[in-house]
Amino acid sequence: MGVGRTLFLKASDSKWLREHGTKAPFVRRAVSKFMPGESFDDMLVAARAMSVEGIGAVFTRLGENVTDLAEAEAVARHYLEGIDRVAHQAGLSCEPSIKLTQLGLDVDRELAFGHLRALAARTHQAGNYLWIDMEQSGYVDVTLDLTRRLRAEFPRIGVCLQAYLFRTREDLAGVMGRGIGVRLVKGAYNEPATVAFPKKSDVDANYLALAQAMLAPGAGIGGARPVFGTHDITLIDTIRRHATAVNVAPAEYEFHMLYGIQRAAQLRLAHDGAALRVLIAYGDYWFPWYMRRLAERPANVWFVARSLFR
Repeated sequence: MGVGRTLFLKASDSKWLREHGTKAPFVRRAVSKFMPGESFDDMLVAARAMSVEGIGAVFTRLGENVTDLAEAEAVARHYLEGIDRVAHQAGLSCEPSIKLTQLGLDVDRELAFGHLRALAARTHQAGNYLWIDMEQSGYVDVTLDLTRRLRAEFPRIGVCLQAYLFRTREDLAGVMGRGIGVRLVKGAYNEPATVAFPKKSDVDANYLALAQAMLAPGAGIGGARPVFGTHDITLIDTIRRHATAVNVAPAEYEFHMLYGIQRAAQLRLAHDGAALRVLIAYGDYWFPWYMRRLAERPANVWFVARSLFR
């Protein structure tokens, strides 16, 4: 893992930086590259603009590790209202994505599951799909356990898996075998070398191997949905060529990218007929998320550096 990536990931965990860094004008200016605003309405405006271009959306309210149960309930209520509002937007395909620690997982596991189940019920009532985000490696077991419980009742459920974890190959087989959708990402937390590949080249190689497994015959049984969350254009092109080689149609898998990153590539993919969604983040708890975005790609750091001199 590079020194710069490590520093940004450590910064994402800093309470002091979260409280003070967000006040710096150049930081607020730079973060606007990755999110259209802090409100749900800002997200909706961006999602509608994407829809015109043939690109779907995933919405997520930023936040994690909620320890106040009243706040967890407020988060759940916000998502319920958001799901309803999306359902009333004619022609808009926009799916919710939630972190379990936003729902109070750190305090009361069953209460958090109750909130999650309510979101799944509302999502399915609206004919939509619910994504469950993955957090640090210590949360993988509980996240997958609650996802499996939820999938036993609701069919349109997906979970995020991280290619930098050694365990993901085994997790992938167990998840897709149950008809659970998978959004495969590389991973954006500061993990020890005992559980995660420290070298980018190893992460990339594992990502491709996992992607190929997701596109193998029979991998999508029971409605399992293969999704590749990456901005690595070389990797995207390789996955598309592999899908063609094994006779997987473009409509049978999709790519998820972040708002504001690789915009030209997003338009190219949509124009080429690839199934594509853009994840649109919003909310005022953006600093940890923003630091992890900087850690993912050196180009993001150059964007911030340029903003210093504007």
